[in-house]
Amino acid sequence: MATEDDLFDVFDGEVPDEDEEPTMEVETKAARPRSTSNDSDEPPAKAARSEEEGKQESGQSPEEQDEQDAGRAEELTSEVTHESYPSGDNCLHECILPANWAKDKRLPKYEGEPAKTYPYTLDRFQSEAVSCLERSESVLVSAHTSAGKTTVAEYAIAMSMRDNQRVIYTSPIKALSNQKYRDLADEFGSDVGLMTGDVSINPNASCMIMTTEILRSMLYRGSDVCREVKWVIFDEVHYMRDRDRGVVWEETMILLPDTVRFVFLSATIPNAREFAEWICRIKHQPCHLIYTDYRPVPLQHYVYPSMGDGVYLTIDEKGKFREDNYGKAIEVLEKNTEQASQSTKGLKSNKKKQQQHTKNSDLLKVVRMCSDRAYMPVIVFAFSKKECEQNALVLRNIDLVTQDEKALIGDVFENAMATLSPEDRELQQIQSMLGFLSRGIGIHHGGLLPILKEIVEILFQENLIKVLFCTETFAMGVNMPAKTVVFTSVQKWDGIERRTLNSGEYIQMAGRAGRRGKDDKGLVIIMLTDKVEPNTAKEMFLGDASRLDSQFYLGYNMLLNMLRLEGVDPNYLLERSFSQFQKDKGCIAAKEKNAELSHKLEDATEELNKVTSEASKKMNFDVKMALTDAFQADQDLDNAMEERRKIITLPKYAIPFMNPGRLISLAKDGDWAMVIKCDKLADDKGAADIENSYVVDCIDEEGVVRSVPLRSLHKISRIRGQLPQAVQEPHNRTEAVKTQCKNMLKAILNHDNFKAHGLPELDPINEMKIDSEEFGEVAKKIKNAENAKLSNRLMTVPEAERSQLMDLFTKRVHLHEEQTKCADIIKNQNAVILRDELRSMKRVLRRLGFIDRNNVVLEKGKLACEISSCDEILITELVFNNVFEGMSPEHIAALCSCLILDEKSEDATTPDNADLAKALDKMKVIAQDVATVMAECKVAGVDTSTYVEDHIRPQLVPAVVAWMEGKPFKDIMQTCEMYEGSVVRVMRRLEELLRELGMAAKLIGHKELEEKMVEGRTKLRRGIVFSASL
Repeated sequence: MATEDDLFDVFDGEVPDEDEEPTMEVETKAARPRSTSNDSDEPPAKAARSEEEGKQESGQSPEEQDEQDAGRAEELTSEVTHESYPSGDNCLHECILPANWAKDKRLPKYEGEPAKTYPYTLDRFQSEAVSCLERSESVLVSAHTSAGKTTVAEYAIAMSMRDNQRVIYTSPIKALSNQKYRDLADEFGSDVGLMTGDVSINPNASCMIMTTEILRSMLYRGSDVCREVKWVIFDEVHYMRDRDRGVVWEETMILLPDTVRFVFLSATIPNAREFAEWICRIKHQPCHLIYTDYRPVPLQHYVYPSMGDGVYLTIDEKGKFREDNYGKAIEVLEKNTEQASQSTKGLKSNKKKQQQHTKNSDLLKVVRMCSDRAYMPVIVFAFSKKECEQNALVLRNIDLVTQDEKALIGDVFENAMATLSPEDRELQQIQSMLGFLSRGIGIHHGGLLPILKEIVEILFQENLIKVLFCTETFAMGVNMPAKTVVFTSVQKWDGIERRTLNSGEYIQMAGRAGRRGKDDKGLVIIMLTDKVEPNTAKEMFLGDASRLDSQFYLGYNMLLNMLRLEGVDPNYLLERSFSQFQKDKGCIAAKEKNAELSHKLEDATEELNKVTSEASKKMNFDVKMALTDAFQADQDLDNAMEERRKIITLPKYAIPFMNPGRLISLAKDGDWAMVIKCDKLADDKGAADIENSYVVDCIDEEGVVRSVPLRSLHKISRIRGQLPQAVQEPHNRTEAVKTQCKNMLKAILNHDNFKAHGLPELDPINEMKIDSEEFGEVAKKIKNAENAKLSNRLMTVPEAERSQLMDLFTKRVHLHEEQTKCADIIKNQNAVILRDELRSMKRVLRRLGFIDRNNVVLEKGKLACEISSCDEILITELVFNNVFEGMSPEHIAALCSCLILDEKSEDATTPDNADLAKALDKMKVIAQDVATVMAECKVAGVDTSTYVEDHIRPQLVPAVVAWMEGKPFKDIMQTCEMYEGSVVRVMRRLEELLRELGMAAKLIGHKELEEKMVEGRTKLRRGIVFSASL
């Protein structure tokens, strides 16, 4: 266990050698070594108090707090220097460095003895990165998949070994850590080690591989490794935008000493410069940005319209969007869809079957085309596990491998199966997978057993799998490109709505096409079943990759660990987070805009005062007061008219009038169009959203067919035009037909009577039959506002002069509103993020006895510090409320599984065992008490009505007990509705929780619980659930 002093050594920098470039020391605010004398100026309890409590004690006012926040923002957004270096085509090289950094403006190419040589010439971006490493300066390399970023990481490791320095290589997930350990051990030999939660291989090696979570834990514990390390490599740093785990990356980067140098490897991110600047500011050192959009293998993107006969080149290898080809594909899609719709008209069940049959037929056509044209191997993406398997079944009668390849597949499969027991080999999932693999077809998703995913990965890398059906997560995993990538759809359900893929998602998956050194080009085929507008498609194909935006949030484990380190203010993390930096950057722009608005407002006020003063004398009444009243009347009228619009566009009133040819207004001041048809959205989410479920297809004054929500219409006219019948069918909407519609609409709008008086609207009462108290109230508001306008004394002023006065007044009002909003933004952005959340969370910890009133971490808090696999507050409350007292290891583990499971399921039965059922009920009561405390302390996002069901999911309780009692996995799965792989993942995470809980029990001296956790892990770790990696 680390000593007291060790806990703080992690923040102390190594003393630089005389010939090493100077670095700034970490600010003393970050962490102060614990005092060993008794004459300290400041008692430890006070040193550990949070910043805002210190302010309260000193009587600091909110204004003073705002001023201090502004000063902090100024400090962390202080001046830095941006330098650019010539770096040739397809490579951008910049350096962000502190303004006072002693630097050599020239960045010469490194000419010394290389730490590592390669059998090929390095690309420009690789050689630029190597030069930065040899200068002992941090570097962010942002490049496409397969561009060769790993070369930079390998060089950093070789350089560290040459210079007798230690290097840490972090990866996003444990599986990638294991794979990277094998790869680097093959490359660098025995001086490579691996650290996971339960495995430690060669911990004294120069190069250590670990997940970011392990590095974070080591930092909080003051590990020797963290004191000795010179370089830290963050692979796949774009994982920092992960909603759940991204915060760990941020936390780790902030906590590492300033003497550490970084290698960040990332997919292309549009705000890479912003990230590099953040690193420069918080670590007080230069950070180079090397960015390339070069693809070693160019991509061609094709569209296959449903039921079509071929594919259409939409994006060529130069990145040009072929709008004509895309238009042809959409025409084919619309024509085929209309014909299919006619054949199943009125038969809802037949329509669904027909759609599925069409989709299967399309997939078969695309795969056969790829096979015939030597476009294999192919990765086929789907957006659910179920769809993945359904797609694979479409190829049930297709064999894609030779007899020799079948033999090789069989050998790999049998060798892998030899590690399993005979009964585990009989699992349905294993037998089904063998049937697919033997024909060159693979499946890869989170529900598969880990050993099956590994087999699929091995066979795919050996080119023995010709078609791989997988989910989106495959694109984020190990680097396994293919010749061709196929999208079965570009629509996905994101948990809230069904939407088109954004450009970042599309780029990530499409980037798997094209194998360096094997293919001259990669192919991407999009199977289009629904029409996607050209602009939307173009944005998806050619838009920016996803930004790297902070996902920082406060966790109780983070807060307790910070409080445990005396002298470390939790605000230290908040202030230096990437989230705060992005907010502060926005503040600078807001301040500039605010200054500009203040000048404009001052000028506008001066002009208005001058003009109204003169007008008041001339007209003998207070013109400014009259302008104020007139402006208010206009506002009241606008608000009332908006209420009216919302009523007349309700489906129950508007639908009967959405007949073909009806003139409708799409904007407040016109923008007229003619209705073609009105349809209800297919994916209606139920009656609650019925008002927003209708879309109107219409043709506007430019002859453009538009789809707009019914509820967005502004006016419905009494006038109807006679549309040509052809416009009703999408495939018949030729340019001639659209021109005919356009001319008819223009003729109506240009009619003398309508030009003079406007188009007559439907009468809401007499024609639309709206008879409600609400509409009567709205009509009264409209009349009152109109009367107020007419009775205003400004109506006696000539129209031109009145209009000029109103324009001046309105301009001044709008400037004032804009400036007020801007000032509010500055005030909010100056404040430290999550300050209120921090205060609320501390209240929770005090109420529950995790810390005392002086923020000293108590026994409960020490236990919670060790837990990162589940809700640390809830599991600690269970321990200290003796829920596990007298229970067997099997039952404790089963209850703990309730806190691990993250998949919702309808199967939430009560355990058969009476003791387990009673303990589960007690867990729920404690969880509800915790939720109540959090709600009373005003912790954001806590819903007391759903907290228990969100945090306690007992679906796997019977399975865990049965497994730990020695029952076969096959028998357990017969009564479990979850995927085999999902069950294994939960049990592996459960084992990690038991390990953490055992360590925590040891820390607080709970011997009985510690022994039960050791026994529980022993019983859990067996068979296929914990089969060794291949």
